[in-house]
Amino acid sequence: MLIILGGLPGCGKSTLAEKLARSLPAMWLRIDSIEQALRDAYAQFGTGNADIGPEGYMAAYRLAGDNVRLGHTVIADSVNPLTITRDAWRDVARRGQCQFCEIELICSDTALHRQRIETRISSVENLKLPDWQAVQNREYEAWHSDQLVLDSALFDADDLCQQALAYIRNQAS
Repeated sequence: MLIILGGLPGCGKSTLAEKLARSLPAMWLRIDSIEQALRDAYAQFGTGNADIGPEGYMAAYRLAGDNVRLGHTVIADSVNPLTITRDAWRDVARRGQCQFCEIELICSDTALHRQRIETRISSVENLKLPDWQAVQNREYEAWHSDQLVLDSALFDADDLCQQALAYIRNQAS
């Protein structure tokens, strides 16, 4: 199974992904970790461009594909802002001949979302988190699928995890 997460920064994707990875168990592919590793490598070896484009997603698609073909459950944790990235994740599942489910996280309370953005600390070494203006300016296309939408303004992380697990189990059956 490929679990495709998406949502703006600060809405709780990585918190949910980590909880799901521990509960299922599943492999957690975190785009922030992959992209920061690429930035660090570029800085250390003086190659490439510190402005990561599609490289992080492309690496994650390959890693996810390798692991779903082995029968592992994989959680793809990324903003996943564009239809093209969502289509690419679905293609990973199809090529790996596995089921997939999509979960979009939102935070319907703008003040709470802003507070999270302004006060959070990255658990990814060297990762510079976006500020509130960057989150507001982020290109983010509407989803047009049967994704589960979870609102982190209404439920805590444990409740969100339970809702996601129920959805994942339902999709798997």
